[in-house]
Amino acid sequence: MKIISFDDVKSLNISPTDCYRWVEDMIKNKKTAQLPAKTHMNMPGNVFCNVMPCIVAQSKDSFVGGVKVVTRYPNRKPSLDSKILLFNADSGEFLALMDGNWITAMRTGAVAAHSVIHFAKKNWNTIGLIGLGNVARSSMLILASMCDKPIKVKLLRYKDQAEEFQKRFLRYSNIDFIIVDTVEECIKDSDVILSCATYFEDDIAQDSWFDEGVLVVPVHTRGFTNCDLFFDKVYADDTGHVDHFKNFDKFRYYAEVSDVVNEKAIGRENDKERILAYNIGLSIHDIYYAAHIYDMIKAKPDVFSMLSDADMCDPTEKFWV
Repeated sequence: MKIISFDDVKSLNISPTDCYRWVEDMIKNKKTAQLPAKTHMNMPGNVFCNVMPCIVAQSKDSFVGGVKVVTRYPNRKPSLDSKILLFNADSGEFLALMDGNWITAMRTGAVAAHSVIHFAKKNWNTIGLIGLGNVARSSMLILASMCDKPIKVKLLRYKDQAEEFQKRFLRYSNIDFIIVDTVEECIKDSDVILSCATYFEDDIAQDSWFDEGVLVVPVHTRGFTNCDLFFDKVYADDTGHVDHFKNFDKFRYYAEVSDVVNEKAIGRENDKERILAYNIGLSIHDIYYAAHIYDMIKAKPDVFSMLSDADMCDPTEKFWV
């Protein structure tokens, strides 16, 4: 079994378009995967451990399995950490223990970008972006790479992150940034609201701020429960992730994203519909990414032969994509 570190994964320079394609494949093929419910364990001090197993088809006749473990320890740097155990589901051979931090950031952004591409209204061009961490960066990296049209992005100011965000995207000529100071400015007149903030205690916007045709993608689900009650359609990556939401029974229309992609459910029907997309996160994306990364490293014999039971070389500080 090989040990694949954070630096090993990052050094592959995987393209944003590959990140999107891998997510697109798994969303389309979700029903072919074995995806048990994740196990969530809480401990004192706002510490938690999530364990997420699955088996996915890597090709028509080949299956790969894995377990993703995510832990949060507030006093650790970084506080969130993830590891992936990858195995050959056909033979039972354990293939790799892999750092999952880069994978988590990029697949989360790719899923958000997928929702924008599939559910935003026709000819959308303005995004209101709330929360400017790695998921926001990965989402914009993928959207900038997948969309060949100009995109106007309104960044909600937070400390100096908006300015740093702009610097990250200097080479992307199809993105035009403006910085706004209030949530209202960010939401009004935006075709897409992409919220990557990790926590809001309450809802953050009034109903009247959301224009006709808007798409809201709250990556961490917080801050938009009022939209549950008057938006025309709600989509999610998995019903088990949302069927316990307090407003689930009040959704006007609900379907899984995979069913829309496979034409088993209705998607956007016109440019007036307000749509909400909840993507909580599925381990099938992480394991599918991990399988591709394993194959990419295996295709480099010099690198692959050097992998051993060495230290994982986890990130010791906040990293940026």
